[in-house]
Amino acid sequence: MRAVSFLEKTNARWFAHRLSCGQIRLFVNKGERISRFVSELVVEDVDPKQGDIAKHPFYRAFFHCWNEKRYYEAHDVLEQLWLRDKSPDADYFKGLIQAAGAFVHLQKQFEHPLHAKHGRRLSPAVRLFRLAERNLSPFAPQHHGLDVAALCQLLRTCADRIVASNYKINPWSPKAAPKLELL
Repeated sequence: MRAVSFLEKTNARWFAHRLSCGQIRLFVNKGERISRFVSELVVEDVDPKQGDIAKHPFYRAFFHCWNEKRYYEAHDVLEQLWLRDKSPDADYFKGLIQAAGAFVHLQKQFEHPLHAKHGRRLSPAVRLFRLAERNLSPFAPQHHGLDVAALCQLLRTCADRIVASNYKINPWSPKAAPKLELL
């Protein structure tokens, strides 16, 4: 059987594909994409509307992604919960998102140290580490099943190591990537 390709103009855009316009959904919003992503992760089946944040699928997905060194996805997943939940936990979620963002910078710099953009990511990482610590520290020692005090210590240590090296040494590597476990 031969695949048939169509060239269609839809909303002033041309698409070359083997599906008709009706078979393709042109736009999926970020929230829908993240919800699908979370549903594909291996997490317990819990009600996203229930009150225990530690059991919320987006919260648990954050840790799942973090521990797989998928910091950008961790950031995206928790951002959806943060945007939906206008509560006293807003700074807590923001701090976790900033921590993940800092590790995105370290990971990119580690993978591409000579790249024009990625090679200069240590300074923004330090800024995010400091912001994350500032937002998380009021929730220490523990909050929603996380040892916040230990996480703040990790953030402080990473930032201090980068600063002590005059922004030359990245403390992150895939083998030494930190794990976050819920208590």
